[in-house]
Amino acid sequence: MARYIFITGGVVSSLGKGLMAASLAALLQTRGYRVRIRKFDPYLNVDPGTMSPYQHGEVYVTDDGAETDLDLGHYERFTGVASRQSDNITSGRIYKTIIERERRGDYLGATVQVIPHVTDAIKAFARAETDDLDFVLCEIGGTVGDIESLPFIEAIRQLKNEVGRGNAISIHVTLVPYIAAAGELKTKPTQHSVRELAALGVQPDVLVCRCEHPLPESERAKIALFCNVPETAVIPALDAKSIYAVPLQYHAEGLDSEVLRAFGITPSSPPDLTRWEEIVERLMHPEGEVTVGVVGKYVGLQDAYKSLNEALVHGGIANRVKVNIRWIDAELFEGDDAEIAAHLEPCHAILVPGAFGSRGAEGKIASVRFARERRVPYFGICFGMQMACIEGARDLAGLPQASSTEFGPTDEPVVGLITEWMGERGLETRAANGDLGGTMRLGAYTAALTGNSVVASIYGSDEISERHRHRYEVNTSYRDALEKGGLVFSGMSPDGTLPEIVERPDHPWFVGVQFHPELKSKPFDPHPLFASFIAAAVKQSRLV
Repeated sequence: MARYIFITGGVVSSLGKGLMAASLAALLQTRGYRVRIRKFDPYLNVDPGTMSPYQHGEVYVTDDGAETDLDLGHYERFTGVASRQSDNITSGRIYKTIIERERRGDYLGATVQVIPHVTDAIKAFARAETDDLDFVLCEIGGTVGDIESLPFIEAIRQLKNEVGRGNAISIHVTLVPYIAAAGELKTKPTQHSVRELAALGVQPDVLVCRCEHPLPESERAKIALFCNVPETAVIPALDAKSIYAVPLQYHAEGLDSEVLRAFGITPSSPPDLTRWEEIVERLMHPEGEVTVGVVGKYVGLQDAYKSLNEALVHGGIANRVKVNIRWIDAELFEGDDAEIAAHLEPCHAILVPGAFGSRGAEGKIASVRFARERRVPYFGICFGMQMACIEGARDLAGLPQASSTEFGPTDEPVVGLITEWMGERGLETRAANGDLGGTMRLGAYTAALTGNSVVASIYGSDEISERHRHRYEVNTSYRDALEKGGLVFSGMSPDGTLPEIVERPDHPWFVGVQFHPELKSKPFDPHPLFASFIAAAVKQSRLV
């Protein structure tokens, strides 16, 4: 039977519960254990798919087509275990399922209540598909004391009792603030948070204390005394120079050892930390640096591009260089060539990421034009590929009115809404006026690559599988016109109907992809497209 580790947060949000969970799972892997991490989100949205990136950051997409919390990206990047739809649940999805059952009469006339019906649904989610695992880590979103998280706290209280002593522990992540005027770290917020959690029936076994200054032994002893845990179970968590240094930092503080002790497990051998030591060594001792301009729509909140940011870092790890990301708002230079040059000339490579809607589109098209004419490496992802096709149609294919139907009616719909396509599960359809959360091509799809293409040489294969999240597709009716303008369709869906990759063979590095390769990149296994893109940026840096 799998053992459970329940992770809660207190005092304030954004303490890094997800990063802690990912780091702990990675450390358990170094000791040979099989792990999986799950996220309980208390909000009432069914999933984050319709939420603004400014509200929730990026939407992380799994192979099986689930739109999930960005923390699942951390989980997958740190463990290499592919996330699934069953790894993320929201209050909205739970209540939706329960109400549907109630309407069907599945409860046989019983009064439907939070206890036991909601808590039973949460426990069933936690226990599903765990037979082949040693540890299941369950992170509860939000902060202890939030009204909406109460059913989840109650569910883990019940589950700890059901699986039995020694098969479940609780980790509480708190803040130990530093009061500059007093020159002291204050433990009282942590004490209050633990007391509130204990009042709900959950006593933490391990405390992870986020702090900006080292935690003195005297303060650790005070926290242990008032929070009813051993001193060794009070784990300081100071800021790290890189998130990829966090597993080593937690190991040095004894987190993984303390977790195993709480389960009564005596390790048979020390962990193999070689992988993480190599990653940190490459990050801390780069042999150069490059600047990548990301021309985006949501650059005011970098969490909107979390996986993209990390994939660029991974490309730097692969090439032993530091990647400086220059975040550029696409709206800043629409129609102003001087402004475009001022922002993009310092960049050794340009990337246009995914987006929805027309805002900033002309600025992104201008960025494509700049990269093509100046021969700067260009990487277009999803929307960025579509903008590359529109730019090619307007400037090289004699179609000045080329546009996307996403922006409104157009006489030259180079990009449009496709309502039917053959997928991994057969014929799939969507409606133009359907619910936003259900009208996209989501999840992993296979693509066939042209044998002599740039991307085939990068992947080292003529068939790939990548994750998608989009509603609009490049219209293959314009393929001949675009290819006459030098934009080659080097990757297509297996049935040849949906463009997956375009490239310019006469350019130093110019690739557009309809999918999101950043979702599959990992620090110990950088995505080949990002590794190649940063290699091109390194070469460009030596030319300027």
